[in-house]
Amino acid sequence: MFAYRIIIENLGEYSVTLLRRYWSIYDSNGNRRQIEGDGVVGQQPLILPGESYEYVSGCNLNTDMGYMQGYYEMTREIDGGIFNVNIPRFDLVAPFRYN
Repeated sequence: MFAYRIIIENLGEYSVTLLRRYWSIYDSNGNRRQIEGDGVVGQQPLILPGESYEYVSGCNLNTDMGYMQGYYEMTREIDGGIFNVNIPRFDLVAPFRYN
């Protein structure tokens, strides 16, 4: 089981709401899972300009290494426009693999 912390910063000039998440999760055996759902950790946070939203979540893998990447589907509160925010790849590595 891996834990990760995400910080989403709104560097724009309008308030946004995180609607959905989409993850591709890979293990070191080459297996891929796709996860999608409403919001994150049970919330659809409103993020004001200049503010940030932070959450901690987890991912289970059948191997001791892997990675995740994906995107959030967001909406601008001012006009209801929907856009995606890419989540760059980050590695999931069990601490003993660093030795």
